[in-house]
Amino acid sequence: MDNERIAELFEGLGPVSIRKLFGGKGIYFDGVIVAIVLRGELLLKADELTVPDFEAAGCKQWTYTGTRHGKLVAMPYWSIPDDAFDDPDEMIVWARRAYEAGLRAGKWVPR
Repeated sequence: MDNERIAELFEGLGPVSIRKLFGGKGIYFDGVIVAIVLRGELLLKADELTVPDFEAAGCKQWTYTGTRHGKLVAMPYWSIPDDAFDDPDEMIVWARRAYEAGLRAGKWVPR
């Protein structure tokens, strides 16, 4: 996913910055990470308050198999509902949820 498309998707939230992260991209709004792009897939930040919304929408959580113990590791990033990619009003709802989850996580980066 190219940076222009990412900026377009998050336009309703405001200007985002994009940085290299985990071999992919980190997407930040106002110094707060809101999403990542890994292997071409855009994933939004979630937490205990927003996970039920992602689950109800049929989204999938990013997981991977850890190299040390071979156990499945679940990360706090979820796929985006398909209809949000084509509906800016729907995308802003999900982007705001991701921003709020990022604020609650309290891990901000300098701008």
